[in-house]
Amino acid sequence: MRMTDTVKQLLIINIIFYIGSNIVGDTAYQLFSDYYPGNPNFRFWQPLTSVFMHLPVYGSSNPAAIMHLVMNMLGLAMFGSTLEQFWGAKKFLFFYISCGILASLFNSAVSYYYFHHGMNLLVENGQSQAEVLKILAEGKINTNWQNLMPLEDYTKFVTSYFSAGVGASGALYGLLVAFAFMFPMAELFLMFIPVPIKAKYFVPGLILVDIYLGLNGSSIFGAGGTGIGHFAHVGGALSGFLMMWYWKRNQFNKNRWN
Repeated sequence: MRMTDTVKQLLIINIIFYIGSNIVGDTAYQLFSDYYPGNPNFRFWQPLTSVFMHLPVYGSSNPAAIMHLVMNMLGLAMFGSTLEQFWGAKKFLFFYISCGILASLFNSAVSYYYFHHGMNLLVENGQSQAEVLKILAEGKINTNWQNLMPLEDYTKFVTSYFSAGVGASGALYGLLVAFAFMFPMAELFLMFIPVPIKAKYFVPGLILVDIYLGLNGSSIFGAGGTGIGHFAHVGGALSGFLMMWYWKRNQFNKNRWN
C-alpha cells in the first residue's frame, strides 16, 4: 500500500523537528518536551509538541537513540497509511493528534499521582512542602529523601518531576488500537518473534505488557527502569479505544428515524 499524503507530511514534520532539536540542543528539548506541570520547564503547548519530539542523538548514552524515531515512523507509515485510506485525511489527522495529546495528559495524570504520593510521605516525615518544592525548582534533590520513603516511591517521585516525555508512541498506540478495531483478524509480527499474531490478540497483549512494566518500573531488557513512557502508551491506547468505540456506536445515527 502506498504511503498516504497526510502520513507523508507527518513524517516530514517529525524529521524536521528531530534535526532541528538536535542542532539547537537542550533549549529545544526544554521548550517542546512534555514536562510535569509543576516543573519550571513546563509550557502549555508541550502535550502537542512532544508528539513530534524524539530522543536526541547528542549526549546520549544509547548509540541507538535514533531508533526511537525510526521505529515510531515505521509504525506511523504502516498503520497510518491504512487508516487514512479508509478515513480520509481530516479524520485520520484528528485521531492521530488527539491520541498523542491525550496520551501526554494521561501520563501527566499518573505523574501527578506519583509526585503527590511522594510529597505526602515527605511531609508526614517532617519535611516542609515549600522547602521540597524550592529544592526541586532549583533542579536539585535532597539525598536524605530516599531514607524517608520506600525506594520505589522515591524513584517515582523524582522521576515524575524531572523526566520529560518525547515521542509519537502514544499516538502510535492509538493507531494500533484503531487498526485492531477495523482489522481484528490481520496477522502481525512482533519483532524478534517470527510468529504471526492476530491483531485482536497482539494489540491487547502489547498494552498489558506496558501496564505491567509501568506499574513495576521494570524493563524486559534489564533492571533499573525502562526510560520508556509506558503510561503514555496506555493513555494513547485508551484514547484510541474510546474514540473508536464512540464512532462505531454512532456510525449509523444519521440513518435513524423516530
